[in-house]
Amino acid sequence: MIRGLFHEYIDMYASRDDRLTTRFSQNFTGFTGSWGRLIQDHDEWIRITRQDFEQVPGPIRMEVTDVSLQDLSNEVVSVAATLRIHLPNDADLMAHHVTRLVLVFRLEAGAWMITHCSYSVPFHGTNDDEVYPIRSLQQQNRALQALVAERTRELQESQAFYRLLTEDAEDVHWQMDRDFIVTYISPADERLRGFQAAEVVGRPVFELLTEEAGALVRHAINLSAQKALPAGPTSFRKFEIQQLCKDGSLVWGEVLVKPDLNAKGEVVGYHGITRNVTERKRLEEQVRQLAFHDTLTNLANRRLLLEHLDQAMGESKRSHHYGAVIYLDLDNFKPLNDIHGHGMGDLLLIEVGSRLKGCVRAADTVARIGGDEFVVLLRTLPPQLDEARVQAIAVAEKIRGCLAERYVLRSAPDVPAIEHACTASIGVALFCGRDETLDSLMQRADQAMYQAKENGRNRVQLALTAKK
Repeated sequence: MIRGLFHEYIDMYASRDDRLTTRFSQNFTGFTGSWGRLIQDHDEWIRITRQDFEQVPGPIRMEVTDVSLQDLSNEVVSVAATLRIHLPNDADLMAHHVTRLVLVFRLEAGAWMITHCSYSVPFHGTNDDEVYPIRSLQQQNRALQALVAERTRELQESQAFYRLLTEDAEDVHWQMDRDFIVTYISPADERLRGFQAAEVVGRPVFELLTEEAGALVRHAINLSAQKALPAGPTSFRKFEIQQLCKDGSLVWGEVLVKPDLNAKGEVVGYHGITRNVTERKRLEEQVRQLAFHDTLTNLANRRLLLEHLDQAMGESKRSHHYGAVIYLDLDNFKPLNDIHGHGMGDLLLIEVGSRLKGCVRAADTVARIGGDEFVVLLRTLPPQLDEARVQAIAVAEKIRGCLAERYVLRSAPDVPAIEHACTASIGVALFCGRDETLDSLMQRADQAMYQAKENGRNRVQLALTAKK
């Protein structure tokens, strides 16, 4: 279904169909291609889209070369594609550039809406009054054609011509010898990481990497040495690593590396290309954050909780240590919403999340699974049942007492504060190994929580033992 929505988007965009604007979510974000800036306003994105349609009013052809889909959750799907854009006039100006497109669809009120759109095009120079940099591309194209013609005549197939191509590229081209000493690096590295070539050439490549990145490079190089790669332009090892910049910061690079062989087939060095993918990694992390965390409290959501719980049960089976699920529901939350509005309710939920994180260890998981319901996953309790039960109840009582303290809520610095009393009913279910399913364990904790409510609220109730 999502693939169909993606192709429908391509068709509507290519035909310059203004109805495309109805597909954008009110919570829309997007990166414009050549402008390179983040748009966080739904109406601004529609304005830019219509400006695009006005500047190139005729249909265009969008040649999709690759599409990949990733289900981030039942309600969020990411689509990444590469394509070539053929404009009605001067079509070759953009058609020989690969454009990367990322769309994020989210199910909203029963309809799939576009919540994020990112175009990534390998050129800049757009004027303020144009969406596609047609005029600048024409100028650049004429200049590049003249330059290539001149240098081709002068340099032919010489090493100087090779250096010219690598030095003008945004990607970093590099070479190193068999001892991993850098012997050449293109000027693009200075733009990427801040180092001049003289500061890099002659140094071991591992001095320029994090410890983890160095281990990845060694692994990729060892694979290349142990297993011969087929000849041709695709015979590269590819991986992603973090690299150190001169100012101490880190950037993500996609690295393609290939060994250099002498006439005897012996490795005498390596060469490759490094491409800056920092922005792509940031967007991937942003999408993951949306898929696995509650947007209000920034706690884990149900999906991430179940993933952690499954891991904890696997660890428990191997170590024979107990774990526990603490299921809690706020006792006096609805009156706050009814009297003071959902804004105050949101502030209380945020404060509850903060208090919960302060009651448990870093290895434990705190999740909001909906409304005013929260779950705490305790890992690695003692292997003895009685001791595990005592520790789990102690943590639950600590949580109960912490959440029962009065809340002072203020929506803005110049707005009077509101005090609110809110307790929690808490159910605790112990587990060891995989003697029951995730659903069964969650249900036992949930039932214990409801028993706590029936017994008077603001109390902790231990769940019944799981049935064998």
